[in-house]
Amino acid sequence: MVAPLYTTASGLLFHAGKILVVTIGLPARGKTHISRALERYLRWMGVKTQVVSLGDYRRKILGATQKVPPDYFTLGEKSPETQELRKKVSAGCEKLIWDFFEGGGQVVIYDANNGTKAARQALAEKFDKAGIHVVMLETICDNKEIIENNIRSVKISSPDYRGWDPDKAVEDYYKRIQDHEKYYETIDEKTWPFIRIINVGEKIMLNNIQGYLQSRIVFFLMNIHNRFRTIYFARSGQSLIEHSYKADADLSPAGWEYAERLKEFVLERRGKSLKERGIDPHERKLVIWTSTHRRAHHTAWPFLATAQALNAVEGLPVAPSPEPSSSLPTSSAGKTAVSKVSGAALNVKVVEKPQMLEINPGIWDGLSPEQAKKYYPEDWERFLKDPYSFRAPRAESYHDLSVRLEPVLIELEKEQEDLLIIGHASVIRCMLAYLIGLPASEIPAIEVARGDLIEVVPASYGVHSQAFHFWDGPGRRGSVDPDVTGRDNINFYENYAEDTKGKRNLSTPEPSIIRG
Repeated sequence: MVAPLYTTASGLLFHAGKILVVTIGLPARGKTHISRALERYLRWMGVKTQVVSLGDYRRKILGATQKVPPDYFTLGEKSPETQELRKKVSAGCEKLIWDFFEGGGQVVIYDANNGTKAARQALAEKFDKAGIHVVMLETICDNKEIIENNIRSVKISSPDYRGWDPDKAVEDYYKRIQDHEKYYETIDEKTWPFIRIINVGEKIMLNNIQGYLQSRIVFFLMNIHNRFRTIYFARSGQSLIEHSYKADADLSPAGWEYAERLKEFVLERRGKSLKERGIDPHERKLVIWTSTHRRAHHTAWPFLATAQALNAVEGLPVAPSPEPSSSLPTSSAGKTAVSKVSGAALNVKVVEKPQMLEINPGIWDGLSPEQAKKYYPEDWERFLKDPYSFRAPRAESYHDLSVRLEPVLIELEKEQEDLLIIGHASVIRCMLAYLIGLPASEIPAIEVARGDLIEVVPASYGVHSQAFHFWDGPGRRGSVDPDVTGRDNINFYENYAEDTKGKRNLSTPEPSIIRG
C-alpha cells in the first residue's frame, strides 16, 4: 500500500475527511466495474474504503429477480408492495453506509443507479448534514458494443439470471434498461462535485473536485477501462549469479531453457483461453513487462525470437534475432526501453521498466536467514515482527517497494492488451496483492515459485486467479545448478516466503481458482 506509515486520531488520511461517492447511471454502464476497481485502488493507498452495492443487498434480502414483483425494476408507478420493498432495500443500504462511517471508514462507494435528481438530492443532503463530502460519479455509455459485452459478461451471469437461457436473459435485461431510460435524469446540477465518465474511460468531465484524495480518485478513473484482458505473472529465469542483488548476471543454461519453456507454455495457455472466448490470438497483442536486469528481460527474448521466426514464414519484415551473447537496448535510469515485433503471426512488445527492479536487501545482500540472524540479531527480531514495514540498513522495505511500484500499477490498469509480467518475486508479490486485494501484512508471505505461471483475469466483481506449474528444472525452490555460483535460497530477503514456508501460497501444482 502506498499510504504513509502513520495513523491519525480520526483514522482518516490526507486531511480529506469522509467521502461518499454516489454512482449514477443506467444499468450495464460499468458502474460496478468502476466501483470495485476504485475500491481496490483506495484500499491500496491505505484508505478505509467499502463498496455498498444496492443490487447485492437486494439479492441478499429479497432474492433473485424471480422473487421480486414484476414492477420492481421500473421507475414509474408501482404497487404499494413494491414501494415498501424498495424503501426497505434503500434504507438497508443507507444503514450500511452509516455503520461503515461510524466504524472509522473514510470512503464509501454507493453502487446503485440513482437515476432521478430528487432521489440523489435527498440522499446527498442526509450525508452532507453530517459533514460527509458527497461526490457524484456518473457513467454514460452510448457504445452498443460495450453495453452488450457488459450484459453478457456480467449481468446475465449474476444470481438474477441463474438457469436462464442466455439470449432470453439478455432480452429481459434490455427491457429493464428501457424501463429505466424513460425516467433517467443525467446529472446537470452543480450543487455537488461530480465526475462524469463516458464509455468507461473514453472521456471524463469534472465539476468542483477538491482536495488531494478527490484528485487521486479522478486520476485513477482516467486510467481504467473494462476491456477483457489477461495478466500473467512469472519469475525470471535462473541467472549465473543468483545470490547477489548488485550482480546483473546473464541467464544460466538452465535459465535459457526455462525462458524457452515459459514462452511455449504462455503461448499455448493464452491461445487456448482466447479461442474459448472466440478471439483469434493473432489479432491480440501480447505485451511483456520486465525489469532492466538481464535475467528479467533476457527471459523475454524467446518471445521476440519466435515472433520474428513466424513473421519470416509469413513473409513479413524481420529484424535480427537476439542472441544470448548480445544485448537489447537497455534503459538508463528513469527511462523505459521497448522492443517490438509486429506481424500477422505473432504480435509481441517487450517493455523494460526500471521501477520493477527487485527489492533492495541492503546489508543483508547475499545472506542466508541463519547468517542474518547471527550477524544482526536485533534487526532480525524487528524483521520477524513486521516483514512488510521493516527496512534493513541501506535496504528497502516492502512498503518502499510498493510506493516505487505505484506508477506501474496505474499503467497496469491502463493497459488494454494481454500482459505478461516477467519479474522478481518481491515485485510480483506486491502486484498480486494489489490485484487480488490482499492486506499489506501478507505481501512478504506470498509464495511465488519459479516455474509457476499465475494467470489473473480482472472481472467486475474482483479477479479470477489460477496458478499453473510448468517447470521443475534447476532454479526452482532453491535447487542447485553446478554451473551457477551460489543458491537461490541464499537471497532470502527476496525469497522470504519460500525460505520461511510463507503462509500465502498462490502457486499450486494444479490449476486453482482464487477469488479476490
